[in-house]
This record gives sequence, structure tokens and C-alpha cells, in this order.
Amino acid sequence: MSSDLFDLGGKVALVTGGNAGLGQGIALALAKAGADIAVASRQPASETAALVRALGRRCVELRADLSSIEPIAGMIDTTLSALGRLDILVNNAGTIRRADAVDFSEQDWDDVMNVNLKSAFFLCQAAGRHFIANDGGKIVNVASMLSFQGGIRVPSYTASKSGIAGITRLLANEWGGRGVNVNAIAPGYMVTDNTAPLRADADRSKAILDRIPAGRWGEASDLDGAAVFLASRASDYVNGAILPVDGGWLAR
Repeated sequence: MSSDLFDLGGKVALVTGGNAGLGQGIALALAKAGADIAVASRQPASETAALVRALGRRCVELRADLSSIEPIAGMIDTTLSALGRLDILVNNAGTIRRADAVDFSEQDWDDVMNVNLKSAFFLCQAAGRHFIANDGGKIVNVASMLSFQGGIRVPSYTASKSGIAGITRLLANEWGGRGVNVNAIAPGYMVTDNTAPLRADADRSKAILDRIPAGRWGEASDLDGAAVFLASRASDYVNGAILPVDGGWLAR
């Protein structure tokens, strides 16, 4: 198989939540495959930008608080003006709140749903309009194991990630024939800030590790191959897939 299928040279990717963790890892993976990067985050993304530029790729930083959809139009416009095009959207930005369902607050519900689902959908919409008018593109949403399962003490996170799986399939149905591939990566239990409380709980961490056939927590780099695949020509006939990268968690 030709490596050209995975070549992102000449492409531009917009990655949300790219200042650290999984988003930073995905941004670097796409840059290593040849893409220039627009990295959007609420916090400064200077480290990510420096790492992308060290790979010889262009990078523009976008400060955006995706608890509101207000920044979205500006994010697309700035990417186009700074980098000249947009070919790939990676919807990675996300947040989580933990509490028993009987105690879960409306604020914690809204805070998570606004970032994880509402803004993700409207970013897909904005990018999709551009892609449909410009010969296609790739959208990669970041789902979760909780796109398949219920989880514990994370009601709004579970609802949002189930919703991500749903809108991924919906948009694939609507746009698959218009040159736009919409798919999702579902990371397993990864070493991120969001899982720090789980990893700090010895009993919970052991229970999680005991179920993962690979026997370890995932690292950001474990998503590299899936991200490049779904962003590249190699996935041109892949539509509406939710690709688990989970060390075998779902197989148990």
C-alpha cells in the first residue's frame, strides 16, 4: 500500500482542545504527516505551536472558549486567512464533571453539553459548509468509550459522547455523497487530565487495568495512526465509523 494514501502534505487541519493532552498529540501526528495546523483552545497553545513549527509546518493559535458557539465563525475565518485553506476538522475539545446522578446539577449538565456536543456540532456545521463548497474534507470527532457504555458518575459526559456518536453518523449520512467524510475516534482509558481522579484511585485504576487486554492506560501517541488514517485519503470510503482505540477494552 502506498504511503501517499496517508500523506497530508498541502492540507490544513483545525484541531480544537489542542493545547495539551490528546489534542496536542493529534495535532502533532497530523503535522508529522504533512499538515499545517490551526490549534484552538481556551488556554494558550504556545507549546503545541512550537512543536508543530519544529516539524517544519505552519501553525496558527486560536484562543477560543467553546462553552459558547460564538467563536466558531471567527475560528474558520482566521484559519482560512492565516493558512489559506481548511481540509480537516478535529473536534477534540471537551470537559467533564463528576457527581452522582441524584446530585448532578443543571450547571454541570450545561457546562459539559455546551462544549462537548453543542459546539462540536456547530463546528461540524461550519466546516461542513466550507467543505461542501470546496470539494470535500475530513471531520474527525473525538468520541469515548462512553459513546458505547453508560459510565459511572458522569451523566452529562456520557450523554455528550453518546451524542457525538449520533451526530457523526447523521452527518456521514447527509454529507457522505458530497465529498465529506465524518468519522470519530473513541479513545479508551487514556492518561489525560480528565482521568487523573481515576488513576489516583488505586481500586478504580486496578479495576480498569484488569479489564484492558493491553494491560496499560493509553497514551496520546496511541491515537496517532487512527487520526492520520481518518484525516487522509486512506479513509475515503470510511463514513460514520466510531473507531475504538482502547487497548481491547470493548472486546472484554
